[in-house]
Amino acid sequence: MKILHIVCSPRGEASESYRLSRKIVARLMGREPAATVMNRVIGGNALPHIDANYALGQHSATAEIAQDGSVAWSDELIRELEDSDAVVIGTPMHNLGVPSALKAWIDHVVRARRTFNTGSGGKVGTLRDRPVFIAIASGGSFSGEYARQPDFLTPYLTVILAQIGLKDLHFFSVQGTGLGPQILEKSRTGADDALQAYFPLRV
Repeated sequence: MKILHIVCSPRGEASESYRLSRKIVARLMGREPAATVMNRVIGGNALPHIDANYALGQHSATAEIAQDGSVAWSDELIRELEDSDAVVIGTPMHNLGVPSALKAWIDHVVRARRTFNTGSGGKVGTLRDRPVFIAIASGGSFSGEYARQPDFLTPYLTVILAQIGLKDLHFFSVQGTGLGPQILEKSRTGADDALQAYFPLRV
């Protein structure tokens, strides 16, 4: 089993999303001790946004495009996806939605004529489906009894990942990281309980 672990937070290993995503990785490895993990860090400007050459290739099937820059990045990131049996994404929620680092990764892997095709019925993904586990950390709360803000992150990820063929999504979250230690601790416990329910084993 090959696990692709994508780290989106600019805070890296100090972030709540990273800690939660590592717990998911540990649970997966508890099921498959021989599993290997590919860590892809994209937060903190580790991944550039797409360039003009790549955008031209997305716009036109006949354009002459160079195979360097964003196209080379895209090829590498898509290969990582194709080689994985499970994907774990640790991401913060920024301004109610997807952080720019994760959006940059999405722009590289959601690629016309490579990970999806467009026909009379719309866009159809070309990737093999596999489990995708998404660990979210948010300063406020977007679900449950403390919810005070909308959620544009999980609906967007559900739609955009399905566009390339990834539909088996599982969301876990630590919410209210900016609402004080009591709410944060309660949210951490809730996330641990959700993991235990999904992965009924001790790691």
